[in-house]
Amino acid sequence: MKMIVFGATGNTGKRVLVLGIKRGHEMTAFVRNAEKLYEQLGEHYAKHVKVIADDILDPASVGEALAHQDAAILAAGHAGQGEEFIRMVDNMISQCEWQSSFSGRVWMMGGAGLLDIPNTDLIGNHLPGFPPEYRNHNRNLERLQQTKLDWSIMCPGTMIESNELLAHSHLHVTTDALPIPMPETIKEYSEADIAGHLFSRLQELDVTYDDVVTCMLDHLELGGAFYRKRVGLAYQSHITVR
Repeated sequence: MKMIVFGATGNTGKRVLVLGIKRGHEMTAFVRNAEKLYEQLGEHYAKHVKVIADDILDPASVGEALAHQDAAILAAGHAGQGEEFIRMVDNMISQCEWQSSFSGRVWMMGGAGLLDIPNTDLIGNHLPGFPPEYRNHNRNLERLQQTKLDWSIMCPGTMIESNELLAHSHLHVTTDALPIPMPETIKEYSEADIAGHLFSRLQELDVTYDDVVTCMLDHLELGGAFYRKRVGLAYQSHITVR
């Protein structure tokens, strides 16, 4: 496939590039700093990547970069950038919509706070105590939901380096809901108590960058299992994947 990665020098984006190359995809990197990318990738991988160094807020540049691509990974920016992050994501999504030769498969990065809390009608980012900047992910999700694109939004907890202790763990994948079990009685908790319960269990949502990236690149087909879904990941045992 032909795949473009926005934010290709970030912790997620650079791993998408390397795994994409290993799998034989035709990779394009959209970055601010080409030299930084070349330093990160090294000579072996850099020669397999088309690099576009331009302004991600420029509609023409982003639209042209998306031409004839089969998939786009939107891994640029972070919620703490506030309105700039919102504009950045809006421009990437808008150009995905408007570029007629783009096939329409989009993966975007969000966070575990975007997922439904089982046995409640809440999501984490609406709870007291959650950093208010995380709600920028909510706004980006709402923007995606307005499109007709074939999208998925990856919603991991804290992403960590690969860990041998996790090598034999079962990766539990969920759509739209948190990937850790919740007591049925949680529906009787106050929102503050639900937040406290989640904060006490945040470590259960740690997941490696490599598993996040592998999950995305395993699901690049149009109309697949994660079509227009939020995706959660966690390591668990003796749990049926749903």
